[in-house]
Amino acid sequence: MAARTLPLARYERFHTHEVDDARTLVTGTLPAFGLHLAERGARLDARMNAMDLDRIGLCALDYGAEVLITPNPWESCFLVMIPLSGTAEVSHGQERIVSTTDVASVLSPTERLTLRWAAGTPQLITRFDRAALESHLSRMIGREVRKPLDFSLGMDLRRPACRSWMSVVGLLRQEVESDGAMLSQPLAVSQLEGLLMTQLLLAQPSNYTTTLLGEQPRVAPRAVKRAMELIEGHAAEPLTVEDIAEAVGVGVRALQEGFRRHLETTPMAYLRDVRLDRVRAELAAGAPGTTTVTDVAFRWGFVHLGRFSLTYRRRFGETPSETLRD
Repeated sequence: MAARTLPLARYERFHTHEVDDARTLVTGTLPAFGLHLAERGARLDARMNAMDLDRIGLCALDYGAEVLITPNPWESCFLVMIPLSGTAEVSHGQERIVSTTDVASVLSPTERLTLRWAAGTPQLITRFDRAALESHLSRMIGREVRKPLDFSLGMDLRRPACRSWMSVVGLLRQEVESDGAMLSQPLAVSQLEGLLMTQLLLAQPSNYTTTLLGEQPRVAPRAVKRAMELIEGHAAEPLTVEDIAEAVGVGVRALQEGFRRHLETTPMAYLRDVRLDRVRAELAAGAPGTTTVTDVAFRWGFVHLGRFSLTYRRRFGETPSETLRD
């Protein structure tokens, strides 16, 4: 694969034909590993492009030859590896999958992992900081995570929940490749990272899936009221449903059930409506020459502009641009 067609081309980390160099240069972006050419006499053509957010990283990696990868024990992160073409065999203990464009591999921190990438298998890799993801999980279930999080190895990208997760990865990739304005807005970035973590935890089976999807205790009206007050007072800040649930001392699904029972909405829908009101007020007070819809939307955490415009029009009966012009 030519360098110009590898994703994230604006963020090149290295390009080398030397196995030792590739093994060294990848460390820091991904866990350290052993790397060997699968065929004697083959020529490595390794390329990596990568960028980092606060809790998540995105990288594209291609070796240009069939390689055997044996990661060293690591504790720092979870990886979701998505082949853009070709195949990769991934083994974890007794579990083995063949990863393709329809089946990603989800790598949990482990000591028993081997990967064999066929030639022509560039991969798009999403990296999740382990402490951040397990903290996110803790807030979702409303209690401390006592056992290490461990995902099933294969992710079927044809499943609706996984397709939804992939659409968020696609949005992040698009923003990175275009140097989109979203990446300069901390609130929008935090919202996107939180959504990626939530969707991964809900979409991919793990040792916490039963807890995440099980029946939740009922939440008293006073907890819902505290959550509403928190949302209204901190709508301009990076705020996730996990943050809200943790602040009022309940689990995410229990809080969601409380909002449905008492308000016939969800915490994030309530937050969205509060932010829409704040966006409208800011646009109405702004001037077309100095205020832009994009900047205001990103500042209030709306990361998908097309969806934002549609939601805004449904709520207020006019487009954001019309509010700004008036």
